[in-house]
Amino acid sequence: MSPRHHPSPLFSVIVPVLDEARRINGVIDNIHAAGYGTPLEIVVVDGDPASGTIRAIDREGVTGLTARPGRGSQQNAGAAVARGEYLLFLHADTRLPAGAFAEAARLLETQAELAAFSLAIRSEKWLLRAIAAAATWRSKLCSLPYGDQALCLRRDLFTAMGGFCDIPVMEDVELVRCLRRAGGRVAVSPLRVTTSARRWLAEGPLFATARNLALLAGYTLGVAPDRLARFYPPRPIPPAHGPGPAGGR
Repeated sequence: MSPRHHPSPLFSVIVPVLDEARRINGVIDNIHAAGYGTPLEIVVVDGDPASGTIRAIDREGVTGLTARPGRGSQQNAGAAVARGEYLLFLHADTRLPAGAFAEAARLLETQAELAAFSLAIRSEKWLLRAIAAAATWRSKLCSLPYGDQALCLRRDLFTAMGGFCDIPVMEDVELVRCLRRAGGRVAVSPLRVTTSARRWLAEGPLFATARNLALLAGYTLGVAPDRLARFYPPRPIPPAHGPGPAGGR
């Protein structure tokens, strides 16, 4: 897998993956479409030592590597090889909107040290749409977006902060909280990323939402991430249908 040979990419998009072979090329296509005309590189970090997802990539200009499983460790590994001025961390089950990179750059240059997007859930169910709207409201009110909202910040700032904590859950929350404790500002764009409904549908929307809020409350109260991770098991990956993903928080 050869890296994208742009002399000075403005954005590095880092995608942590595990067992995403059936949809990784769709992720890459979405990044290119959302960033049309933007200098960028794509770094896919596989938590599978056998590189199952990386071996499935048939698009050009992608850097692929493996790292110990866990979003924190995988995203740190991707950031370590990234060359862009900005780092955008994208979950494999999230899709970027058109103009995402221009919007992120605008926010980081004028309003904030960390940018993220409003959330939409890929579903026609009114309850899931309401949950996505509530999540966006919470992230704006509390300045606390989750990782599935495509966190973006300058590479030098990310390095200075020491990257993501190597913990099994809440690595995204801890990064945002660390930045805020240091006086950093957070901006959530009205542009929406779209994430899959698979976890909500597998577990039930109300249960999954209540569990997520309980995990956040527990972490805020000091419960160890290793204990919290017991209540956030990986979900089976259903067959992919069409170009869209089938994953989600």
